[in-house]
Amino acid sequence: MEKDIENYFSEFKNTLSKIQVADGNNKAIDLINGLEAAINLIVSQTSKGNKIIFIGNGGSASIASHQAIDFFKNGGMRAICFNDSSLLTCLSNDFGYQYVFEKPIEMFADNGDVLVAISSSGKSENIVRGVDAGRKTGCHIITMSGFKPNNPLRSKGKLNFYVPSDSYGYVEIAHLILCHSMVDMIVAGKQMKLQPA
Repeated sequence: MEKDIENYFSEFKNTLSKIQVADGNNKAIDLINGLEAAINLIVSQTSKGNKIIFIGNGGSASIASHQAIDFFKNGGMRAICFNDSSLLTCLSNDFGYQYVFEKPIEMFADNGDVLVAISSSGKSENIVRGVDAGRKTGCHIITMSGFKPNNPLRSKGKLNFYVPSDSYGYVEIAHLILCHSMVDMIVAGKQMKLQPA
């Protein structure tokens, strides 16, 4: 078992080192510049009064909820996700599960908001439809996906983060690290500005 544990963490470290980022034209960006671009986009838009919207299913829904709270509480930005059980069951019952993010995004998203779409597979129909609704509304899209390199979500954002692994654990943890790095850098930047000269 000791060797298995070592292999697990070695493979995870290897996966993190291979995260790929591309812009809306599918042009590759290195990870540091990709994170910097995402941070600048979020800070720029939220400083104008726009909000961040997070969407995801399952483990990605947990990441979405966690990050909406962190960006709001720690980052001081308006941030929401659509994971309320009544909302999800109502919309899936009345319209179908593929619409559970599309419908609230159509209602609550504003031009200039930042939509962060998180999906390990990158092919969840409700996430893809949510992104399409966000684009129509004028949202700036950041995607986070994994599994197959040609997944449909990977090409839909202004910035697209891709984790090259078919392990839910690796992909979800990598997505969480990416989100945490963004909010942590934003918080650190705000704290630096508050330091007396």
